[in-house]
Amino acid sequence: MLVDANVIIESYRTGAWKALTSGHWVETVEDCVTETQTGFQRRRQEELIGIDGLRKSLRAEHAVDDRERAELAVRMQGIALDRGEESLWAHALGRADAWLLCGPDKASLRCGVRLGFRDRLISLQELLERLGHRKKIALKPHYTTLWLNQTVTELVLAEGIVQ
Repeated sequence: MLVDANVIIESYRTGAWKALTSGHWVETVEDCVTETQTGFQRRRQEELIGIDGLRKSLRAEHAVDDRERAELAVRMQGIALDRGEESLWAHALGRADAWLLCGPDKASLRCGVRLGFRDRLISLQELLERLGHRKKIALKPHYTTLWLNQTVTELVLAEGIVQ
């Protein structure tokens, strides 16, 4: 399970991170971990993410090099990904296993659709429901399965991809 910084932050905000990492093999890339450490001045105390605890809870934190990013850039011309999502997709392209990617950014989802991986895109809501996790705090709309399905459908149509 590959997650971006937004998913990590939302999981911490809703108190679901421990459930997510206990029930799924959660991995990310170094750039996404770095992104979780920005914006502290705008977060409440319970939303702060300790980097050491985060790293210990991950099954893996992958480094991505410029060659991997260049391979992605050649395939994704015209899509502006932020650094974390760019690294996450560059890493995903080099994997041979059956990974899934959880991240609500529309540019990242467009990348997945264009690369032919829309069946590997998953919402945070679905991941938590698979675990039987009962949320105490509601997820923001763009972490729901409904939002993901609607957005991916819109992107498939916008990209002109035949189903």
